Amino acid sequence: MKKFVAVLFRTILVLIIVFAGCWYAFAQNGPFNDKAKAFAKEQGLEVQLQWLIGADEETGAVSTDIAEDSAQEEQTVAEVQEVEINPNTSIVFTGDVELSEYVQAAYDANGISGVTSTEIQSLLQDATFTMINNEFCFSERGQKAPDKQYTFRVNPSYVKVFKDLGVDIAGLANNHVLDYGKDALTDTFTTLTDAGIDYTGAGDSLEEASKLIIKTDDMGRTYGFLAASHVIPVASWNVVDSQPGEFCFYDETDLLEAIQTADSQVDYLFVMVHWGVEHTTELTDYQPNDAHKMIDAGADAVIGMHSHCIQPVEYYNGKPIFYSLGNFIFNQTIKSGGGAAVEFSIDENNTVAYRIIPITASNACTSVDASGYSYVESISSGVAVGEDGVISEKQ
Repeated sequence: MKKFVAVLFRTILVLIIVFAGCWYAFAQNGPFNDKAKAFAKEQGLEVQLQWLIGADEETGAVSTDIAEDSAQEEQTVAEVQEVEINPNTSIVFTGDVELSEYVQAAYDANGISGVTSTEIQSLLQDATFTMINNEFCFSERGQKAPDKQYTFRVNPSYVKVFKDLGVDIAGLANNHVLDYGKDALTDTFTTLTDAGIDYTGAGDSLEEASKLIIKTDDMGRTYGFLAASHVIPVASWNVVDSQPGEFCFYDETDLLEAIQTADSQVDYLFVMVHWGVEHTTELTDYQPNDAHKMIDAGADAVIGMHSHCIQPVEYYNGKPIFYSLGNFIFNQTIKSGGGAAVEFSIDENNTVAYRIIPITASNACTSVDASGYSYVESISSGVAVGEDGVISEKQ
C-alpha cells in the first residue's frame, strides 16, 4: 500500500511539473513556446493547459482575467499592509491593580464596563502596549503570609479582566505578589503566560526576575520594560535570597546593571519600580537619588508605584520620573488624587510626548478624573501639566 501511494504521489508530482512548465511557456511567450505546445498536444494536455493559463479553447487567446485578478490581489495586499502599518505608537502604564472582591463583583455583574469607564477602556485597549502593576497573586493555593495586615489573592479565572483591557505586560515586583507563598507566585507566572501576557520583576531566578521585556512597533522601534521593588516585608521575597522571588533594589547594583545592559538593546527603556511610603506625597530620600541613577544608567522614564496616591512628577536630564501613579483598579473607591495612568506616545517623526491621566473610582469602577491635572502640577516642581494631561518641563 505504501509503495502504491509513493508511485501515485510521484505521478501527480510529474503532472504538476509538466503543467507548470507548459503554463510558463504559453504565458510568457518564451523561445520554447511552440515546442511546449506541441509537447502538450502530444500528451493530450492541450485543453487542460489552455484552462490552466486561461486560454480560449477555439481561438487560443489567453484570457486577461488571471492577470487582472493577480494585479487586483497585489493591490489589495498593498492596501491591507498600508492600513496595518501605524507610524504612531502609544504605551500606557497604570498604577497598582488589585482585583479585590469589589472589583470581581462589579465584573461579574457588568463585565469590563463594571470595572472601567468607556474612556479608560479605550485608553488601554487602543494603546500599542499596556503595562500594569500586578498587586496580588493569581492562585487558589498557598498559605496567607503571617503578620501582614492585607493579603491579596485572586482566582486565576479573573485574568480575563486583563485580557478584556488589552494588558500586554504585568510588573510583578511589589509587596503583595508573594502574599500566599511561592506556589501561588508560580501559579501567577502560569496564569499570565497562558493568557499571553508577559511579566517581569519576579521569576524562578535572578535572571528571569530581571528579564527585559522587548516590544517592537510597526516602524521597527523597540521598547524595553523592567520592574523592581524596594518594598518587601521579609528578605526571603528577594530572588537573590530565595527562589522563586522578586527583583529588588535595596542594593541598586543589579538593577543599574540591568538598565545599562538593556539600554544597548532597545530604543526606549521604561523602568517600573515599587518604592516609597504609603499614603503620602512626600518622597523618601532614596527615591530621587535612585531615580536619577536609573536615568543616568539609560532609563528613558521611571514609573513608580506603592503610595496609593499620586506623587510628584519630575524631569531629570530631560527624562520624566513619575514617583508614584498610586492606584488604578483597587477597592470600591479611589479618591481624587489617589491614582493615575501615564501614556507615552511617539509619532512618525520620533517626537515623544508623555501624558498623565488622573483617575478616580466609585462602585469599583475606574474613570478619568478631569480635575486631577491641576493637582498633579501643584504637587510637582518644574513640570507643567496641560489641560489634556500632556506634561512638559518648565524652562
